[in-house]
Amino acid sequence: MAPVTTQTIEQTLSIVKPDAVEQNMIGNILEYFEREGLNIVAAKMLRLSLDQAKAFYAVHKDRPFFQELVDFMASGPVLVMVLQGENAIARNRQIMGATDPSKAESGTIRADFATSIERNAVHGSDSPQTAKAEIAFFFKPNEICPRS
Repeated sequence: MAPVTTQTIEQTLSIVKPDAVEQNMIGNILEYFEREGLNIVAAKMLRLSLDQAKAFYAVHKDRPFFQELVDFMASGPVLVMVLQGENAIARNRQIMGATDPSKAESGTIRADFATSIERNAVHGSDSPQTAKAEIAFFFKPNEICPRS
């Protein structure tokens, strides 16, 4: 009998933030995802307006760092992507590392590229519900090219 697995093919949103784009780290960051078996099935470079950044991070609107986060995310170009793979949400979060790069495990994106908790190089969805909403925020269904 074949072993039972709990792996699920998922899609998740990932953003290479303005600090990492400015440092020309896009290719290096994408290598982490691909090396770990996540496929990039949609991607676009854009610059968020303040209103878009406020809407995207609305979940944090009552937190003390909200305005600083919004200003930062609108400060320069970002690369938004849909990643697909087995347990993509959890795997992406593992690849990114802890939000605070000083606490991120060695070899993670944030340990290797982030400069502070505020300028932490990447964003990733934290749950299936969040991933679905965040992907829809940036991509129309026909802009995503899933792999089988």
